[in-house]
Amino acid sequence: MSDMITADLVDLDLSADTKEAAARSLAERMVAQGRVTDLDGFLADVAAREAQMPTGLDGGIGIPHCRSAHVTEPTLAFGRSAAGIDFGAPDGPADLIFLIAAPAGADDAHLTILSSLARQLMNADFTAALRSVPDAEGAAALIRGDEAPRVAGGTGAASAAPASDDSASASQDSAVAPGAASAGATAGSTTPTPAPTAAPADSAPAGPFRIVAVTSCPTGIAHTYMAAESLESAGREAGVEITVEPQGSAGFTRLDPAVIAAADAVIFAHDVPVREKDRFAGKPTVDVGVKAGINRPAELIAEVRAKAARGEATAPAAAGQGAGAGTPVERTGDSTEGYGTKLRKWLMSGVSYMVPFVAAGGLLIALGFAIGGYRINKAPSVMDHFLWTQADSWGALLFQIGGVAFGFLVPVLAGYIAYGMADRPGLVPGFVGGAISLTINAGFLGGLAAGLIAGGVVMAIQRVRIPAALRGIMPVVVIPLISSAIVGFLMFVVIGKPIASAQKAMTDWLNGLTGTNAVLLGALLGLMMCFDLGGPVNKVAYTFATAGIAVSDPGDSAMKIMAAVMAAGMVPPLAMALATTVRGKLFTPTERENGKAAWVLGASFISEGAIPFAAADPLRVIPSSMVGGAITGALSMTFGATLRAPHGGIFVVPLIGNPLLYLVAIAAGVCATTALVVLLKGLRKPAPGTTPTETADGGTTPTATEPEEQPVAA
Repeated sequence: MSDMITADLVDLDLSADTKEAAARSLAERMVAQGRVTDLDGFLADVAAREAQMPTGLDGGIGIPHCRSAHVTEPTLAFGRSAAGIDFGAPDGPADLIFLIAAPAGADDAHLTILSSLARQLMNADFTAALRSVPDAEGAAALIRGDEAPRVAGGTGAASAAPASDDSASASQDSAVAPGAASAGATAGSTTPTPAPTAAPADSAPAGPFRIVAVTSCPTGIAHTYMAAESLESAGREAGVEITVEPQGSAGFTRLDPAVIAAADAVIFAHDVPVREKDRFAGKPTVDVGVKAGINRPAELIAEVRAKAARGEATAPAAAGQGAGAGTPVERTGDSTEGYGTKLRKWLMSGVSYMVPFVAAGGLLIALGFAIGGYRINKAPSVMDHFLWTQADSWGALLFQIGGVAFGFLVPVLAGYIAYGMADRPGLVPGFVGGAISLTINAGFLGGLAAGLIAGGVVMAIQRVRIPAALRGIMPVVVIPLISSAIVGFLMFVVIGKPIASAQKAMTDWLNGLTGTNAVLLGALLGLMMCFDLGGPVNKVAYTFATAGIAVSDPGDSAMKIMAAVMAAGMVPPLAMALATTVRGKLFTPTERENGKAAWVLGASFISEGAIPFAAADPLRVIPSSMVGGAITGALSMTFGATLRAPHGGIFVVPLIGNPLLYLVAIAAGVCATTALVVLLKGLRKPAPGTTPTETADGGTTPTATEPEEQPVAA
């Protein structure tokens, strides 16, 4: 913790009258110490976090905090206000303000230290000592844990452990922290807090009442651990045995399944989805926001004990699903997600499983053409004719293996869309529907429809109440049988023919694209490929391109589209790599290291190589990438470059039609993006009070106008 806060980051006479002014005042100290590179950018991140949920806590505490790309190392600034500042706490303004700044990629060790500080704020002696400490150096020492808090008129030092200790030590502290946690628990509470003997007498032989809890907040730095500490303290006061799983930003350690199984009740205090929530199914549960866990923990304990006494419990996890219950999309998402978000994730689930088949099959087909010539698709089956010493035979072998792989594309797409919706029971009807789509020439559009229908049918069947005697055969016999029959009927008889007609119309339209229309389509696909760098929009463009070549004899227009899409997808990482090379001083040392890797990633057609740059500076990087991608896509279509392989980057250039002009198109987009990024970053103003100082490796580090040596982050 010694490198996170120094006396220069402490203001014991904070004169700000609003939370925004307080954050700015403390952030300016971080800027002066070289801990924050862009004051306004950092404050925007703080404000965005504050908008999610007020950071004021009962007991006169404000903890504005955020993760930000503008933070160079984990930093803590402390301010003490005589008048108090409103941070949205129920009990009034805060006089102790902690501004916590974590880099976007902070490591686990630093985040653990910050979480320990959050737990310390629940210690009344710790906060009382901060209110009375006379100088900034003493305040910094208290926060670092170099000195134990001493309260005027007290009988001894508080039992607070140093902030750098492991956060688990707080739960082993023998002293009861009666500060903000217990005070907030009784304020405004309508439910009486049970005494340690509140449990029924006949339950005494079974031992103490056991509770497991999960805490989490959007940032996962402060509220998460403060709620954990508050619940643990209230549990000790109430005489219950409580074990908390803080799901923080540094990850989380899962509770032992035996501890969960032995628990009598569960408390969720969270503002983001509880991860692996079904581990706790089938028990009396209280589900509240994280601030309730901080402010009224005793009330939550009383409430969950009352639920246990009444026998109220959540539904148990479905048989065979256990801790991983829920569909794949539900296990990785937010329970409050809208239908549109879930639909996108279902579709992306199918696409993500399909892409390896596309890559393998497409490359094998392209290699088959390269070895055997463009008439290799007319070759007889290698089962009937294969000569070990003849190149054409090897070309035919590769082509036919790739064709078989391509035959799985639509069934895999449909099957795993259904899987994302309904888990494993959706696989059978999904694959069946996808195979039918191929049979009736409905193509990818039919696969999309079949996957969604299969998932919906299975989800509907799963909602039907089934006698216990039949539940064992439902996933093995009943669901596959009924869902496959329904999906097959709909695909063959109802919607198959219209979808096949739409697929044919789209194919004919693509084959008819010429001149300006083709160039505009190339620019549009280039924009989409560079918009979110491997995200949903990027995948839509990529899937559109691969759908065109996923046949044994793709048309010329389809191969031009595939070439344009791959070329545009290579632009962002290559441009970021070039920019870090020609103007390294505009980038941080970490970005310059990422730039070296981006050369390889870009050359391999992995657009995600530009994500670290886009995440750190999206308003400059993403628009610049889109401009370069549009230029490359348009030029590729103009030059008539074609590509049979759906992946491979520069390593499949020999398989590209018009390869030299294709490389020119890529180079033009890369240069355009590089120029725009360098220009926009060069126009960026340094944070107030800093001047760029050249570093040994050619970069710049914002420093104070009167720089002084700073310790290196651990």
